[in-house]
Amino acid sequence: MSGSCSELEPFALRVLGDSMAPEFWDGCIVIIDPGSPARDGAYVIVEYEGEHIFRQLRIESGRHYLKPLNESYPPVELAGPYTVRGVVIQRAGRRRSEHKHYD
Repeated sequence: MSGSCSELEPFALRVLGDSMAPEFWDGCIVIIDPGSPARDGAYVIVEYEGEHIFRQLRIESGRHYLKPLNESYPPVELAGPYTVRGVVIQRAGRRRSEHKHYD
């Protein structure tokens, strides 16, 4: 994830795969804010074990998990160090009615 953006400047990513369906379909565009706090329930981009992963952050009894919305995929417990690269603040769709804000 390199580019010409400032480290704290929002950026866009295209969703790959169906692990976050039905809220985020394969190919949809999400806007990421690297400066937003990652709270329980937020949709985040996390760097973990050398990969960048898009999931919902869940915090339960002090343990941190990355939860997919598609139940065909298992949640991932963040057992080691990880870095939140940003929080999804908007989903863009083909039509204006498909745009959604997450704040």
